[in-house]
Amino acid sequence: MKIIIDAFGGDNAPLEVIRGSIDAKKEIDADICLVGDEEKIRKCAKDYSLDISPFEIKHAPSVIDICEEPTEIIKSRSDCSMAVGLKMLADGEGDAFVSAGSTGALVVGATFIVKRLKGIKRAALATILPTRKSPVMLLDAGANVDCRPEMLVQFAVMGSIYMNKIMSVDSPKVMLANIGEEPSKGRELEIETYNMLKSVPLNFCGNVEAREVPNGACDVVVTDGYTGNIMLKLYEGVAKLFSHELKDMLLSGLKSKLAAILLLGKVKRFRKRMDYSEYGGAPLLGTAKPVIKAHGSSNAKAFYNAIKQAYKFTETDVIGEVGKSLLKLKENKNKS
Repeated sequence: MKIIIDAFGGDNAPLEVIRGSIDAKKEIDADICLVGDEEKIRKCAKDYSLDISPFEIKHAPSVIDICEEPTEIIKSRSDCSMAVGLKMLADGEGDAFVSAGSTGALVVGATFIVKRLKGIKRAALATILPTRKSPVMLLDAGANVDCRPEMLVQFAVMGSIYMNKIMSVDSPKVMLANIGEEPSKGRELEIETYNMLKSVPLNFCGNVEAREVPNGACDVVVTDGYTGNIMLKLYEGVAKLFSHELKDMLLSGLKSKLAAILLLGKVKRFRKRMDYSEYGGAPLLGTAKPVIKAHGSSNAKAFYNAIKQAYKFTETDVIGEVGKSLLKLKENKNKS
């Protein structure tokens, strides 16, 4: 197995990408290819005394900026590290791709270079979020602003398979994000999707209000990319607020500091559960080959987990399972 890494994707590239790749290589039985400006990669490794001899390096002279139009990845930026890496994946020169670069460019590049899995309407960005119980997958988290009911049904199928194969959740509980629990609530999109999901062989448990997601109401929450991205950003914002408030509370005085010492173990466990880097990245579900979107501010730990995630994504053949499920859905639809 070979995992292709965009060495210049993200705020901390290439140093943290290299460090994360070195750590991941120690644990997974896979080759790693770093894509980017070869001279800069080697200089960075030399400056920080990092051994990159086990890695293949694929030269790509440029980087697509987050401010550029996403479609430039298939136009003027075809020589950027992200585009070159995706082309390698599409051509069979690797088995999975990881990047912390522009989300929009990655979605466009994966869709038009790697292509979608046969039968998939749209690829969805699937983000793992912490809850009071176990992690929940939110999709779509921003790849598709406008969606049709059949797209959300496919998102539900893909999310359920991923949580089962990667997160080891038996019969994942799937719910539809809505403004109320009643089947009649929501826009035409939610009402039609609800009715369609009732007939799909999934553990569909109805609608869920956003406030119940952090409480662990389900394992997979499905929505359109516009709503999903707002939920994701609010989730991140509240987590940061809570973290800052907790820090201020525990360090505000001598008594608080003494209490903080007693609570240190629990606080560390809580911070670990809320840390995005623990979950690696967000898989782009629906592409013909595994693509992982790491957080833009990923450090070495986050890249390490994203690479391990890509390895498991490939090893468990999530894409093959999605293909089988879509075929069954199509057959059932034709019978009815």
